Amino acid sequence: MSGLIMAAQLLLGLSILVILHELGHFLAARAFGIKVEKFYLFFDAWGVKLFSFKRGDCEYGIGWLPLGGYVKISGMIDESMDTEQMNQPAQPWEFRSKPAWQRLIVMLGGVVVNIIVGIFIFWMLTFKYGENYIPNSSVQNGIYPGSIGREIGLQKGDRVIAVNGKKVLRFDELMSSNVLLDNTTLTVARAGKTIDVKVPDNILNKVSDLGIDEFISRAPLLSSTIDSVFGNSLKGGLQKGDVIASVNNVPVKYNVDVREQVGKVKGKPALITVRRAGELKSFTIPVDTAGAIGIGFNVNEIKEETIKYGFFAALPIGAGQAWKTFSDNGKGIWKVLTGKIKANKAFSGPVEIARKVYGGEWVWARFWASTGFISIALAFMNLLPIPALDGGHVVFLLLEMIKGKPMGDKFMERAQIVGFVMLLSLMVFVLGNDIFKAFFK
Repeated sequence: MSGLIMAAQLLLGLSILVILHELGHFLAARAFGIKVEKFYLFFDAWGVKLFSFKRGDCEYGIGWLPLGGYVKISGMIDESMDTEQMNQPAQPWEFRSKPAWQRLIVMLGGVVVNIIVGIFIFWMLTFKYGENYIPNSSVQNGIYPGSIGREIGLQKGDRVIAVNGKKVLRFDELMSSNVLLDNTTLTVARAGKTIDVKVPDNILNKVSDLGIDEFISRAPLLSSTIDSVFGNSLKGGLQKGDVIASVNNVPVKYNVDVREQVGKVKGKPALITVRRAGELKSFTIPVDTAGAIGIGFNVNEIKEETIKYGFFAALPIGAGQAWKTFSDNGKGIWKVLTGKIKANKAFSGPVEIARKVYGGEWVWARFWASTGFISIALAFMNLLPIPALDGGHVVFLLLEMIKGKPMGDKFMERAQIVGFVMLLSLMVFVLGNDIFKAFFK
Protein backbone atom coordinates (compact mmCIF):
# COMPACT_ATOMS: atom_id res chain seq x y z
CA MET A 1 0.00 0.00 0.00
CA SER A 2 2.83 2.40 0.86
CA GLY A 3 4.28 1.83 -2.62
CA LEU A 4 1.00 2.92 -4.22
CA ILE A 5 0.89 6.02 -2.02
CA MET A 6 4.46 6.91 -3.01
CA ALA A 7 3.64 6.47 -6.71
CA ALA A 8 0.40 8.44 -6.45
CA GLN A 9 2.09 11.36 -4.70
CA LEU A 10 4.92 11.41 -7.22
CA LEU A 11 2.51 11.30 -10.16
CA LEU A 12 0.29 14.05 -8.74
CA GLY A 13 3.19 16.28 -7.72
CA LEU A 14 5.02 16.01 -11.03
CA SER A 15 1.81 16.40 -13.04
CA ILE A 16 1.05 19.68 -11.26
CA LEU A 17 4.58 20.97 -11.81
CA VAL A 18 4.80 19.88 -15.46
CA ILE A 19 1.45 21.50 -16.32
CA LEU A 20 2.45 24.75 -14.61
CA HIS A 21 5.91 24.73 -16.22
CA GLU A 22 4.47 24.28 -19.70
CA LEU A 23 1.79 26.87 -18.91
CA GLY A 24 4.62 29.36 -18.36
CA HIS A 25 5.87 28.76 -21.91
CA PHE A 26 2.31 28.74 -23.25
CA LEU A 27 1.28 32.08 -21.70
CA ALA A 28 4.52 33.81 -22.68
CA ALA A 29 4.16 32.59 -26.27
CA ARG A 30 0.53 33.70 -26.50
CA ALA A 31 1.43 37.09 -25.00
CA PHE A 32 3.70 37.74 -27.98
CA GLY A 33 1.23 36.41 -30.52
CA ILE A 34 3.04 33.13 -31.13
CA LYS A 35 0.92 30.17 -32.16
CA VAL A 36 0.99 27.13 -29.83
CA GLU A 37 -0.04 23.95 -31.63
CA LYS A 38 0.01 21.43 -28.76
CA PHE A 39 -0.12 21.47 -24.93
CA TYR A 40 0.48 17.98 -23.49
CA LEU A 41 0.96 16.44 -20.08
CA PHE A 42 3.25 13.44 -20.73
CA PHE A 43 4.47 12.60 -24.21
CA ASP A 44 2.27 11.30 -27.00
CA ALA A 45 5.19 9.36 -28.48
CA TRP A 46 4.49 7.88 -31.94
CA GLY A 47 1.15 9.68 -31.90
CA VAL A 48 -0.32 7.58 -29.07
CA LYS A 49 -2.38 9.59 -26.61
CA LEU A 50 -4.71 8.82 -23.71
CA PHE A 51 -6.92 11.86 -24.14
CA SER A 52 -7.05 14.99 -26.29
CA PHE A 53 -9.29 17.79 -27.46
CA LYS A 54 -8.84 20.86 -29.61
CA ARG A 55 -9.73 24.39 -28.66
CA GLY A 56 -9.00 27.12 -31.13
CA ASP A 57 -5.84 26.20 -32.99
CA CYS A 58 -4.22 24.35 -30.05
CA GLU A 59 -4.57 20.65 -29.20
CA TYR A 60 -4.63 19.81 -25.48
CA GLY A 61 -4.09 16.28 -24.21
CA ILE A 62 -2.45 13.63 -22.08
CA GLY A 63 0.16 11.32 -23.60
CA TRP A 64 0.99 7.77 -22.56
CA LEU A 65 4.70 8.25 -21.73
CA PRO A 66 5.01 9.87 -18.25
CA LEU A 67 8.38 11.56 -18.72
CA GLY A 68 7.24 15.16 -18.44
CA GLY A 69 5.23 17.17 -20.92
CA TYR A 70 5.57 19.78 -23.64
CA VAL A 71 4.09 22.62 -25.62
CA LYS A 72 4.70 22.59 -29.36
CA ILE A 73 5.38 26.17 -30.34
CA SER A 74 4.98 26.94 -34.03
CA GLY A 75 8.22 27.71 -35.85
CA MET A 76 10.55 26.43 -33.15
CA ILE A 77 13.09 23.61 -33.32
CA ASP A 78 12.20 21.50 -30.32
CA GLU A 79 11.76 17.86 -29.28
CA SER A 80 9.10 17.37 -31.98
CA MET A 81 11.87 17.79 -34.63
CA ASP A 82 9.28 19.17 -37.08
CA THR A 83 11.80 19.91 -39.85
CA GLU A 84 9.06 20.05 -42.50
CA GLN A 85 7.54 23.12 -40.88
CA MET A 86 10.95 24.74 -40.56
CA ASN A 87 11.55 24.33 -44.32
CA GLN A 88 8.51 26.51 -45.08
CA PRO A 89 8.71 30.34 -45.24
CA ALA A 90 8.56 31.93 -41.78
CA GLN A 91 5.12 33.20 -40.76
CA PRO A 92 4.52 36.25 -38.53
CA TRP A 93 2.87 34.11 -35.80
CA GLU A 94 5.85 31.75 -35.53
CA PHE A 95 8.49 31.65 -32.81
CA ARG A 96 11.35 32.18 -35.29
CA SER A 97 9.77 35.41 -36.58
CA LYS A 98 9.86 37.15 -33.20
CA PRO A 99 12.70 39.28 -31.78
CA ALA A 100 15.34 37.40 -29.77
CA TRP A 101 14.32 39.09 -26.51
CA GLN A 102 10.73 37.85 -26.89
CA ARG A 103 11.90 34.32 -27.65
CA LEU A 104 14.16 34.49 -24.60
CA ILE A 105 11.19 35.35 -22.37
CA VAL A 106 9.19 32.47 -23.86
CA MET A 107 12.02 30.02 -23.11
CA LEU A 108 12.39 31.30 -19.55
CA GLY A 109 8.62 31.21 -18.91
CA GLY A 110 8.58 27.65 -17.54
CA VAL A 111 11.54 28.19 -15.22
CA VAL A 112 10.05 31.43 -13.89
CA VAL A 113 6.74 29.69 -13.14
CA ASN A 114 8.53 26.82 -11.33
CA ILE A 115 10.38 29.34 -9.16
CA ILE A 116 7.18 31.26 -8.40
CA VAL A 117 5.35 28.01 -7.57
CA GLY A 118 8.16 26.90 -5.24
CA ILE A 119 8.20 30.26 -3.44
CA PHE A 120 4.41 30.24 -3.16
CA ILE A 121 4.31 26.73 -1.68
CA PHE A 122 7.03 27.50 0.90
CA TRP A 123 5.31 30.80 1.69
CA MET A 124 1.94 29.17 2.34
CA LEU A 125 3.49 26.36 4.42
CA THR A 126 5.35 28.89 6.54
CA PHE A 127 2.20 30.95 6.99
CA LYS A 128 0.09 27.92 7.99
CA TYR A 129 2.54 25.94 10.11
CA GLY A 130 5.25 28.42 11.06
CA GLU A 131 8.77 27.20 11.69
CA ASN A 132 9.25 24.31 14.12
CA TYR A 133 12.75 23.75 15.44
CA ILE A 134 14.81 22.59 18.40
CA PRO A 135 16.97 25.38 19.85
CA ASN A 136 20.55 24.13 19.98
CA SER A 137 20.81 25.58 23.48
CA SER A 138 18.23 23.04 24.70
CA VAL A 139 20.31 20.06 23.54
CA GLN A 140 22.02 19.63 26.90
CA ASN A 141 23.01 15.99 26.43
CA GLY A 142 24.61 16.56 23.04
CA ILE A 143 24.51 14.66 19.77
CA TYR A 144 24.40 10.99 18.86
CA PRO A 145 26.72 10.47 15.87
CA GLY A 146 26.30 7.46 13.62
CA SER A 147 29.08 5.55 11.92
CA ILE A 148 29.89 8.41 9.51
CA GLY A 149 30.01 10.98 12.31
CA ARG A 150 32.23 8.78 14.48
CA GLU A 151 34.56 8.18 11.54
CA ILE A 152 35.29 11.92 11.20
CA GLY A 153 35.86 12.33 14.94
CA LEU A 154 32.50 13.14 16.51
CA GLN A 155 31.65 11.47 19.80
CA LYS A 156 28.47 10.68 21.68
CA GLY A 157 27.56 13.60 23.91
CA ASP A 158 29.44 16.24 21.89
CA ARG A 159 27.75 19.61 21.71
CA VAL A 160 28.27 21.28 18.33
CA ILE A 161 28.29 24.99 19.09
CA ALA A 162 29.43 26.52 15.79
CA VAL A 163 29.59 25.78 12.05
CA ASN A 164 32.46 27.52 10.26
CA GLY A 165 32.76 29.85 13.23
CA LYS A 166 29.07 30.82 13.18
CA LYS A 167 27.06 30.00 16.29
CA VAL A 168 24.53 27.20 15.84
CA LEU A 169 21.07 28.40 16.86
CA ARG A 170 18.95 25.50 15.62
CA PHE A 171 19.79 21.84 16.10
CA ASP A 172 18.68 20.86 12.60
CA GLU A 173 21.40 23.10 11.14
CA LEU A 174 23.80 20.24 11.90
CA MET A 175 22.10 18.00 9.32
CA SER A 176 21.63 20.73 6.70
CA SER A 177 23.28 21.28 3.34
CA ASN A 178 25.35 24.05 4.94
CA VAL A 179 27.24 21.31 6.78
CA LEU A 180 27.19 18.61 4.09
CA LEU A 181 28.07 20.79 1.09
CA ASP A 182 30.10 23.77 2.34
CA ASN A 183 33.60 22.43 3.29
CA THR A 184 32.57 22.68 6.90
CA THR A 185 34.42 22.85 10.20
CA LEU A 186 32.36 22.01 13.29
CA THR A 187 33.31 23.55 16.63
CA VAL A 188 32.57 20.98 19.32
CA ALA A 189 32.32 21.38 23.09
CA ARG A 190 33.62 18.20 24.76
CA ALA A 191 34.65 17.61 28.38
CA GLY A 192 35.10 21.31 29.09
CA LYS A 193 37.18 21.93 25.96
CA THR A 194 36.42 23.04 22.41
CA ILE A 195 37.83 21.21 19.40
CA ASP A 196 37.37 21.50 15.65
CA VAL A 197 36.08 18.61 13.55
CA LYS A 198 36.46 18.84 9.76
CA VAL A 199 33.62 17.54 7.58
CA PRO A 200 35.12 15.99 4.41
CA ASP A 201 34.16 17.41 1.00
CA ASN A 202 32.91 14.03 -0.16
CA ILE A 203 30.86 13.10 2.91
CA LEU A 204 27.64 13.17 0.89
CA ASN A 205 28.76 9.96 -0.86
CA LYS A 206 28.43 8.05 2.41
CA VAL A 207 25.34 9.95 3.60
CA SER A 208 23.62 9.02 0.33
CA ASP A 209 24.30 5.34 1.02
CA LEU A 210 23.66 5.16 4.77
CA GLY A 211 21.29 8.05 5.54
CA ILE A 212 21.63 11.28 7.49
CA ASP A 213 21.22 9.54 10.87
CA GLU A 214 24.55 7.80 10.28
CA PHE A 215 26.11 11.26 10.28
CA ILE A 216 24.25 12.85 13.20
CA SER A 217 20.98 11.48 14.51
CA ARG A 218 18.05 13.83 14.04
CA ALA A 219 17.02 12.98 17.61
CA PRO A 220 19.28 14.61 20.25
CA LEU A 221 20.45 12.48 23.16
CA LEU A 222 18.28 12.15 26.25
CA SER A 223 19.53 11.30 29.72
CA SER A 224 18.85 7.84 31.16
CA THR A 225 16.09 9.24 33.40
CA ILE A 226 12.90 7.16 33.23
CA ASP A 227 9.80 9.18 32.37
CA SER A 228 7.19 6.41 32.02
CA VAL A 229 6.98 2.79 33.16
CA PHE A 230 4.78 0.00 31.80
CA GLY A 231 4.78 -3.72 31.09
CA ASN A 232 7.74 -5.71 32.46
CA SER A 233 9.40 -2.69 34.09
CA LEU A 234 6.24 -1.77 35.98
CA LYS A 235 5.96 -5.31 37.30
CA GLY A 236 9.66 -5.43 38.04
CA GLY A 237 9.68 -2.37 40.32
CA LEU A 238 11.10 0.47 38.22
CA GLN A 239 9.58 3.91 38.81
CA LYS A 240 9.21 7.21 36.99
CA GLY A 241 12.14 9.46 37.92
CA ASP A 242 14.63 6.60 38.35
CA VAL A 243 17.98 7.33 36.70
CA ILE A 244 19.42 4.17 35.14
CA ALA A 245 23.07 3.88 36.15
CA SER A 246 23.97 0.52 34.59
CA VAL A 247 22.57 -2.39 32.59
CA ASN A 248 24.10 -5.79 33.39
CA ASN A 249 26.85 -3.91 35.27
CA VAL A 250 27.76 -1.83 32.19
CA PRO A 251 27.57 1.92 33.09
CA VAL A 252 25.08 3.93 31.02
CA LYS A 253 24.51 7.66 30.72
CA TYR A 254 22.09 8.21 27.83
CA ASN A 255 18.88 6.69 26.51
CA VAL A 256 20.74 5.14 23.58
CA ASP A 257 23.16 3.43 26.00
CA VAL A 258 20.25 1.74 27.77
CA ARG A 259 18.68 0.59 24.50
CA GLU A 260 21.99 -0.70 23.21
CA GLN A 261 22.74 -2.78 26.30
CA VAL A 262 19.18 -4.08 26.68
CA GLY A 263 19.16 -5.00 22.99
CA LYS A 264 22.07 -7.37 23.58
CA VAL A 265 19.95 -9.65 25.77
CA LYS A 266 16.68 -9.93 23.84
CA GLY A 267 14.39 -12.54 25.33
CA LYS A 268 16.43 -12.76 28.55
CA PRO A 269 16.39 -10.90 31.90
CA ALA A 270 18.55 -7.78 32.37
CA LEU A 271 19.97 -6.45 35.63
CA ILE A 272 18.92 -2.78 35.78
CA THR A 273 20.62 -0.61 38.41
CA VAL A 274 19.00 2.76 39.07
CA ARG A 275 19.72 5.80 41.18
CA ARG A 276 16.66 6.62 43.33
CA ALA A 277 16.60 9.25 46.08
CA GLY A 278 20.39 9.17 46.29
CA GLU A 279 20.61 5.39 46.56
CA LEU A 280 21.45 2.64 44.07
CA LYS A 281 18.83 -0.06 43.62
CA SER A 282 18.94 -3.09 41.29
CA PHE A 283 16.07 -4.89 39.59
CA THR A 284 15.92 -7.90 37.29
CA ILE A 285 13.66 -7.02 34.36
CA PRO A 286 12.65 -9.43 31.53
CA VAL A 287 13.58 -8.18 28.05
CA ASP A 288 11.15 -9.04 25.27
CA THR A 289 12.22 -10.40 21.89
CA ALA A 290 12.14 -6.88 20.41
CA GLY A 291 14.70 -5.69 22.97
CA ALA A 292 12.26 -3.60 25.06
CA ILE A 293 11.72 -3.59 28.82
CA GLY A 294 8.74 -1.19 29.07
CA ILE A 295 10.16 2.25 29.83
CA GLY A 296 10.06 5.68 28.17
CA PHE A 297 12.56 8.49 28.50
CA ASN A 298 11.91 12.16 29.21
CA VAL A 299 11.46 13.73 25.78
CA ASN A 300 10.59 17.00 27.55
CA GLU A 301 14.32 17.45 28.12
CA ILE A 302 14.31 18.76 24.55
CA LYS A 303 12.25 21.91 24.10
CA GLU A 304 10.85 22.38 20.60
CA GLU A 305 9.85 25.90 19.63
CA THR A 306 7.52 27.28 16.96
CA ILE A 307 7.70 30.69 15.32
CA LYS A 308 4.43 31.84 13.76
CA TYR A 309 4.37 34.38 10.93
CA GLY A 310 1.69 36.63 9.52
CA PHE A 311 0.65 36.38 5.88
CA PHE A 312 3.17 38.88 4.52
CA ALA A 313 5.90 38.16 7.07
CA ALA A 314 5.94 34.54 5.89
CA LEU A 315 6.83 35.55 2.31
CA PRO A 316 10.56 36.32 2.81
CA ILE A 317 10.92 33.13 4.85
CA GLY A 318 9.38 31.08 2.04
CA ALA A 319 11.48 32.87 -0.57
CA GLY A 320 14.59 32.17 1.51
CA GLN A 321 13.76 28.46 1.60
CA ALA A 322 13.28 28.46 -2.17
CA TRP A 323 16.61 30.23 -2.74
CA LYS A 324 18.41 27.82 -0.41
CA THR A 325 16.98 24.86 -2.36
CA PHE A 326 18.09 26.44 -5.64
CA SER A 327 21.61 27.20 -4.39
CA ASP A 328 21.95 23.71 -2.85
CA ASN A 329 21.27 22.22 -6.27
CA GLY A 330 24.02 24.38 -7.68
CA LYS A 331 26.47 23.34 -4.98
CA GLY A 332 25.61 19.69 -5.53
CA ILE A 333 26.19 19.90 -9.29
CA TRP A 334 29.51 21.66 -8.70
CA LYS A 335 30.60 18.90 -6.31
CA VAL A 336 29.81 16.33 -9.01
CA LEU A 337 31.69 18.27 -11.70
CA THR A 338 34.74 18.65 -9.45
CA GLY A 339 34.71 14.97 -8.53
CA LYS A 340 33.90 15.47 -4.83
CA ILE A 341 30.59 13.61 -5.10
CA LYS A 342 29.90 10.61 -7.32
CA ALA A 343 27.09 11.09 -9.83
CA ASN A 344 25.31 7.92 -8.66
CA LYS A 345 25.19 9.39 -5.15
CA ALA A 346 24.05 12.86 -6.18
CA PHE A 347 21.29 12.18 -8.72
CA SER A 348 17.95 10.61 -7.92
CA GLY A 349 15.24 9.50 -10.32
CA PRO A 350 11.50 8.93 -9.87
CA VAL A 351 11.84 5.83 -7.66
CA GLU A 352 14.15 7.52 -5.15
CA ILE A 353 12.07 10.71 -5.19
CA ALA A 354 8.94 8.69 -4.42
CA ARG A 355 10.69 6.76 -1.62
CA LYS A 356 12.76 9.45 0.06
CA VAL A 357 11.06 12.74 -0.78
CA TYR A 358 7.35 11.91 -0.73
CA GLY A 359 7.38 8.77 1.45
CA GLY A 360 4.83 6.04 2.03
CA GLU A 361 2.34 8.12 4.05
CA TRP A 362 0.04 10.72 2.56
CA VAL A 363 0.64 13.79 4.73
CA TRP A 364 -0.44 16.95 2.93
CA ALA A 365 2.14 19.19 4.60
CA ARG A 366 4.92 16.84 3.51
CA PHE A 367 3.39 16.45 0.04
CA TRP A 368 3.40 20.20 -0.58
CA ALA A 369 6.85 20.69 0.96
CA SER A 370 8.20 17.94 -1.31
CA THR A 371 6.44 19.41 -4.34
CA GLY A 372 7.88 22.85 -3.57
CA PHE A 373 11.35 21.36 -3.29
CA ILE A 374 10.98 19.53 -6.62
CA SER A 375 9.58 22.66 -8.31
CA ILE A 376 12.77 24.59 -7.47
CA ALA A 377 14.92 21.60 -8.46
CA LEU A 378 13.13 21.43 -11.83
CA ALA A 379 13.74 25.15 -12.36
CA PHE A 380 17.45 24.63 -11.71
CA MET A 381 17.74 21.55 -13.92
CA ASN A 382 15.92 23.28 -16.78
CA LEU A 383 18.42 26.15 -16.63
CA LEU A 384 21.37 23.84 -17.27
CA PRO A 385 22.96 24.72 -20.65
CA ILE A 386 22.05 21.40 -22.26
CA PRO A 387 20.51 21.44 -25.75
CA ALA A 388 16.84 20.31 -25.61
CA LEU A 389 16.46 21.91 -22.15
CA ASP A 390 15.28 25.49 -21.68
CA GLY A 391 18.78 26.44 -20.59
CA GLY A 392 20.23 25.23 -23.89
CA HIS A 393 17.78 27.38 -25.85
CA VAL A 394 18.60 30.34 -23.60
CA VAL A 395 22.33 29.96 -24.32
CA PHE A 396 21.73 29.88 -28.09
CA LEU A 397 19.46 32.94 -27.87
CA LEU A 398 22.05 34.85 -25.86
CA LEU A 399 24.68 33.95 -28.47
CA GLU A 400 22.30 35.17 -31.17
CA MET A 401 21.83 38.48 -29.37
CA ILE A 402 25.61 38.88 -29.08
CA LYS A 403 26.33 37.87 -32.70
CA GLY A 404 23.38 39.73 -34.15
CA LYS A 405 22.14 36.72 -36.13
CA PRO A 406 20.49 33.39 -35.21
CA MET A 407 22.21 30.03 -35.15
CA GLY A 408 21.61 27.98 -38.31
CA ASP A 409 18.67 25.60 -38.48
CA LYS A 410 20.93 22.62 -39.18
CA PHE A 411 23.06 23.45 -36.16
CA MET A 412 19.96 23.76 -33.98
CA GLU A 413 18.58 20.44 -35.26
CA ARG A 414 21.85 18.64 -34.49
CA ALA A 415 22.13 20.32 -31.10
CA GLN A 416 18.57 19.20 -30.32
CA ILE A 417 19.44 15.60 -31.19
CA VAL A 418 22.61 15.72 -29.06
CA GLY A 419 20.65 17.19 -26.16
CA PHE A 420 17.91 14.59 -26.49
CA VAL A 421 20.49 11.76 -26.44
CA MET A 422 22.12 13.33 -23.36
CA LEU A 423 18.79 13.58 -21.55
CA LEU A 424 17.78 10.05 -22.51
CA SER A 425 21.12 8.75 -21.25
CA LEU A 426 20.68 10.67 -18.00
CA MET A 427 17.18 9.25 -17.53
CA VAL A 428 18.43 5.71 -18.11
CA PHE A 429 21.26 6.34 -15.64
CA VAL A 430 19.10 7.73 -12.83
CA LEU A 431 16.39 5.10 -13.28
CA GLY A 432 18.96 2.30 -13.25
CA ASN A 433 20.60 3.89 -10.21
CA ASP A 434 17.21 4.05 -8.45
CA ILE A 435 16.51 0.39 -9.16
CA PHE A 436 19.96 -0.62 -7.91
CA LYS A 437 19.46 1.33 -4.67
CA ALA A 438 15.98 -0.09 -4.14
CA PHE A 439 16.91 -3.75 -4.62
CA PHE A 440 20.53 -4.02 -3.51
CA LYS A 441 20.62 -1.82 -0.39
